[in-house]
Amino acid sequence: MGNATAVALLLIDLQNSFFHEDGQNYYSESAEVLPALRKLLHGARTAQRPVIFVAERHRPGLTDFEQAKLPVHCVDGEFDSQLVDGFSPRGRDEILVPKRRMSAFHSTDLDLLLRELEVGTLVIGGVKANVCVRATVQDAFSLGYRCHVVRDAVNSNRPHLAEASLEDIERYLGWVVPLEEGVRLLS
Repeated sequence: MGNATAVALLLIDLQNSFFHEDGQNYYSESAEVLPALRKLLHGARTAQRPVIFVAERHRPGLTDFEQAKLPVHCVDGEFDSQLVDGFSPRGRDEILVPKRRMSAFHSTDLDLLLRELEVGTLVIGGVKANVCVRATVQDAFSLGYRCHVVRDAVNSNRPHLAEASLEDIERYLGWVVPLEEGVRLLS
């Protein structure tokens, strides 16, 4: 990323769909990552680092391509698409980036935003490790970002696929780090 030296926290799909018992894609293990995500968010806010909340948002009444394989979910304006309590942007350095595909970079302005903020390193948490987190890390790597996925801040309802994805990320795309390292990177 050239001279980009800033660090940002990237939080992926912290939405009711996955975390709330009434969510369309809820799985009980999602709650296990909330304490780590709160610590990362607190660390980023304390250090005044940019925080990017990425949220899957599909347009009402339109059929998105991915819905050929998946049920309708995270429709903009509905309960499922809302961010989990306690994880909403506040202040100038916290931004919500809506996405319609698995990668936070695909057809969004995330790359432009990060370049304008001179961000070169991403500390990443969210769900699901084997789907949207992995797709985002793959694209981030291809765009030249240094990615640090916080192991305690990601998971999936398919643990074996999450582990395989984290192994691939560590081997090819970035670093899988413990919570303490993620907090340190943000300080």
